[in-house]
Amino acid sequence: MSIGPQRIVCMTEETTEILYLLGEEHRIVGISGFTYRPLRARREKPKVSAFTSAKIDKILELRPDLVLGFSDLQAQIAHDLIRAGTNVLVFNQRSVDEIFEMLTMLARIVGAEAAGVALAQELRNELAQIEQSAQRFARRPLVFFEEWMDPLISGIRWVDELIEIAGGVPIFPGLRNQNAAKDRIVTTEAVKAANPEVVIASWCGRKVSKEKIRSRAGWESIEAVRSGHIYEIKSTYILQPGPASLTEGVRQLHAILSHVAEREVPKELAPREAVDPDLKRASVP
Repeated sequence: MSIGPQRIVCMTEETTEILYLLGEEHRIVGISGFTYRPLRARREKPKVSAFTSAKIDKILELRPDLVLGFSDLQAQIAHDLIRAGTNVLVFNQRSVDEIFEMLTMLARIVGAEAAGVALAQELRNELAQIEQSAQRFARRPLVFFEEWMDPLISGIRWVDELIEIAGGVPIFPGLRNQNAAKDRIVTTEAVKAANPEVVIASWCGRKVSKEKIRSRAGWESIEAVRSGHIYEIKSTYILQPGPASLTEGVRQLHAILSHVAEREVPKELAPREAVDPDLKRASVP
């Protein structure tokens, strides 16, 4: 007999991916339109939400016994669903450790605790491999991670932590203690003063323009711009606080930083999915 909620709506992609990895995808009746992992979820499940908006009527028509959300940005959606009598659970994971806590909590909710523990251990083992590989770098490059371009936003906690695991040093480490994006706005002058060796950008829902980054006033003197170390990681890999960032996201970070640190990325740790074309030099054939 199956225990736990049987009709789950996932309003962000990390909970969808976790349920698929646990073999519990049959419980999902609705997903976010931003879901890309796994791709089959887009074919199999109706899309009923974006990130800050949702089709409340469509969700209610699915008769969910649990709706899963993420962060204060979905507070209004959660409010509307609760008012309509729906069970809602909103996670707020911000760090790598909190991602693991969310994963294991969700596994317990659907009666798949053993599978959740096994999945968490598998992900932790991969992070440990990457961290060990990064320890062999002769130096750890300074990194500016740009999660939005106007205004400039940086320092989201799990990404900063993954940069450190992958072998880099974030230039604004203090920002990770700020949850709200508005509190993580930085100036172009501050980035210039920090002089990062590599710029990694991920503009949620938009393709990164490297030319826009290169052409910012005064940035021609930044080491990353002068040396051409400007890269994009798609937001679905790195801005998802779930399995994607702990696997493909950190792999792509490590490939970038291995290249900047002039070290070949181990074949077993190379990115598995589509990456920035500039990374072809960093991957093992």
